[in-house]
Amino acid sequence: MSYVEINNIYKSYGKDQVLDNVSFEIESGECFGLIGPNGAGKSTLIDIITGLTQYNSGDISVDGHVVPQDVVKVREQIGLVPQEIALMQELNATSNLEYFGGLYGLSGRMLKERINEGLEVVGLTEHTKKAVKTFSGGMQRRLNIAAAILHRPKFLILDEPTVGVDPQSRNKIFEFIQYMNQEYGTTVLYTSHYMEEVEALCERLFILDNGQQIGYGTQAKIKQLVQDTVKWFIEVEQAPLDFEEKLSTRLPGVQQVVSENNSFHLIVDPVEFNTKELMTLINEENIELTTLNKEALSLEESFLQLTGKTLRD
Repeated sequence: MSYVEINNIYKSYGKDQVLDNVSFEIESGECFGLIGPNGAGKSTLIDIITGLTQYNSGDISVDGHVVPQDVVKVREQIGLVPQEIALMQELNATSNLEYFGGLYGLSGRMLKERINEGLEVVGLTEHTKKAVKTFSGGMQRRLNIAAAILHRPKFLILDEPTVGVDPQSRNKIFEFIQYMNQEYGTTVLYTSHYMEEVEALCERLFILDNGQQIGYGTQAKIKQLVQDTVKWFIEVEQAPLDFEEKLSTRLPGVQQVVSENNSFHLIVDPVEFNTKELMTLINEENIELTTLNKEALSLEESFLQLTGKTLRD
């Protein structure tokens, strides 16, 4: 039995179908990615898992506890880091954590130890007495994370935890997730608009778009879903200004061109695309070719092929 089981979940608001037959499982101790463009239904699904929103039909369980019937036992296991900052701005970092620790039933020496641990894990030990309103957005998000782990949850849900944060805070958040996952075996559900984060943290993921499953499984399995698409890397000595446009319009099978200086990545349909025609174009333009390689699609490129959207749409 998997730690989290989500089976055939439907959720609608009136005539709007927000989730349409969503099913996946998360194994105990796994760092699992949930990705999709804005409006895909990710936050609604998280609200359903935590018992904040009712669903129309289907089944959800966390560690054998059914949602919503056993929602109290489910919430005892969950640490939630929401998209929106949930802190008291006038209080300092320590006072905020004392408040949240009290909600988890922590007190005395245990609460103090957990506060110190949480502040150390997220790199805020030197800012304990400062009012939260003086913190940067990244520091506030890190404090929000510290609040979510005071009770050492078995299941940690992070909903876009790096939105608008500085690079230092982003790195601290990564380190924290890996620490919780490896040190305590915490099961992690991670959502992000940054595919490189998901690639680094999550071996398995679920792609949601318009409330429906687009892809589910390991990174390798997701890429296999678009195996009929190929990427070519081209590098030339000096490309004309209109070379990217000509690659897009004159070569059959080219679906996307991404350029940087004199380098070009072509996403192509291998049935229609022909390298002979590419070489003809290069010769006609009197361009010196330095590199021509076939490459595997990245996870983000696979996502674009599956959804027709970038992750930040």
